[in-house]
Amino acid sequence: MKNYITQVIKEQSLSSLERLVNIPSYITQAESEEGGFPFGEGIDRVLKETLQLCKELGMDTYYDPKGYYGYADYGEGKETVGILCHLDVVPEGDTAKWHTSPFVATELDGVMYGRGTQDDKGPTIAVLYAFKALVDAGETFNRKLRFVFGTDEESLWRGMDRYKQYEEIPDMGFVPDGAFPLTYAEKGLLQFKLTGPGSDKVKLNCPGAPNVVPAAADYQGVEKKSLAEAFSQKGIQYKLTDEQITVYGKSVHASTAFEGVNAINLLATQLAVFQPHPAISFLAEKVGEEANGFSIFGKISDEISGQLTFNVASLRIDENHAEIMIDMRIPVSFSSTELVKQLKEVAADYGLEYQKYDELPSLYVPKDSLLVKTLMDIYKDKTGDLKEPMTSGGATYARSMPNMVAFGAHFPGSPSLAHQENEGIILEELNKAMDIYAEAIYQLCCK
Repeated sequence: MKNYITQVIKEQSLSSLERLVNIPSYITQAESEEGGFPFGEGIDRVLKETLQLCKELGMDTYYDPKGYYGYADYGEGKETVGILCHLDVVPEGDTAKWHTSPFVATELDGVMYGRGTQDDKGPTIAVLYAFKALVDAGETFNRKLRFVFGTDEESLWRGMDRYKQYEEIPDMGFVPDGAFPLTYAEKGLLQFKLTGPGSDKVKLNCPGAPNVVPAAADYQGVEKKSLAEAFSQKGIQYKLTDEQITVYGKSVHASTAFEGVNAINLLATQLAVFQPHPAISFLAEKVGEEANGFSIFGKISDEISGQLTFNVASLRIDENHAEIMIDMRIPVSFSSTELVKQLKEVAADYGLEYQKYDELPSLYVPKDSLLVKTLMDIYKDKTGDLKEPMTSGGATYARSMPNMVAFGAHFPGSPSLAHQENEGIILEELNKAMDIYAEAIYQLCCK
């Protein structure tokens, strides 16, 4: 296999990566149909800048008039190969923990730092310049190549939903928003709320993101000292002050909830003894310290993608309302329909009602498919790494369209800094990913 990545390509790619990283492109406003930018000016700026870059690289481009997505095409053919990327990022987090400015791409000791360098602007640049390397080498494209750029992957995927409503669906392709070697199966995602009555006796506000296992949970009620005694007996970490008691767990991504410790579950399990509110009792009796929903559904697992994960992400109770936010990752062999039916029946026993928040279908492309075999052969040949393709509880754009997989750009053993302070991409790995992607595009579009 040929290496198409020249020194010129490497230098040009870094300059273009700076153009994208230097635009703060996280959601800054609610979606609106009344003109303006659906997800904020920053996301619109980075979409237009990326499409301008694609024009400079020789592609035809399209900007959705409402600003939800864009795409860039090259070549012609009866089939279309798609590469799905996202240009939105998460906010910078605690700026005091950054040793560079999060929205000024900064190269230090062979690493390019800045928000989005790993997720997903760095990988996006890698696939774009892999394409450019093939064009510079004079390769002929026998299939059309389409880059699709989404704008709210970190939220509700409305950009990709709108693309699918109006545009051509590629015949095959990949997403550079995962890990090498390749992810061929992703669990289904279901996020929902359980709502119920309020209380004039117990007040709770434990906020959190649906896809994160909460690391701490606060309670200000009069039972603080009794709770402290219960936590001490159970060996649960906590901090007691005059104002509140804080329970500590271990935060991980919801897709691997079984590797964390859910602080809300710990609080609810002990608080139910003193304050048997329906929402608290549900968590204590039907969730406990489980991260697999066993007490509600029984064992839900398959050989392809493993067991169900069940994450209680937030809990709020006031005088008018109670609300629990839950994130579930469902094995690819199971449908959400029957699970939701079971859940509604159990929740109803506690006076709680089910409200869907977000749902994404599972991804499954067989390991012996031509797409998976082709990409895996390229990865193994380029790296010498003989690892097998993987399954995941995470969610990438690959699941949004048929015959798509997540293919890099994160390498095994390399630090995973996506969504964290001091996010950065090792330039040697960026170049290695470009080399792999160039061969992948050549095999899928040019042979």
